[in-house]
Amino acid sequence: MQVFKNKTYRVFLGSQSPRRQYLIKEMGIDYELKNHKDIDETYPQSLQNQEIALFLAKLKFDAYQPELVEGDLLITADTIVCLDNHVLGKPQNREDALDMLNLLSGKTHRVFTGLCVGTNLRHISVYDQTEVSFAPLSQAQIGAYVDTFKPFDKAGSYGIQDWIGYVGIERISGSFYNVMGLPTHVLYRILKDFDA
Repeated sequence: MQVFKNKTYRVFLGSQSPRRQYLIKEMGIDYELKNHKDIDETYPQSLQNQEIALFLAKLKFDAYQPELVEGDLLITADTIVCLDNHVLGKPQNREDALDMLNLLSGKTHRVFTGLCVGTNLRHISVYDQTEVSFAPLSQAQIGAYVDTFKPFDKAGSYGIQDWIGYVGIERISGSFYNVMGLPTHVLYRILKDFDA
């Protein structure tokens, strides 16, 4: 499937996430991966929820934008997990991952993904959110998941596409792919805007 009909872009992805790379490929978008940059993902403490995801996605975009030339289109994203307005980032270690999953067990949380798409001349920043409800999880389930899947590169210490998603998630409201790290339906709409 051809995404752009009226214009031709060289599409770049500024993300090392295997999930985002997989989803963009499955959307039928030919893209190139930008070289990894060490970006300080510190955000102002006054920001909350979607504001954080938007800020970090734009922060990543700004790091790569000076490299863009005419005809280049860059995609960056950032996903955060929020429980009662408390942000759960990527776990620092095994104990941190166990603690996060214990917090999420039996509760409903929200997942926000900030998305920034643009050229060297303009960009669009948007976010999507999904509510995710976990069933109560036993210590054995949580420990086995962390030790087997090692979710240390995932916000909230879990991947919805992993084993824990199959057995532990009772309900979601919103985009499944947003929880994976990329709201594909939102990205598609933005890309059509750049094609207009």
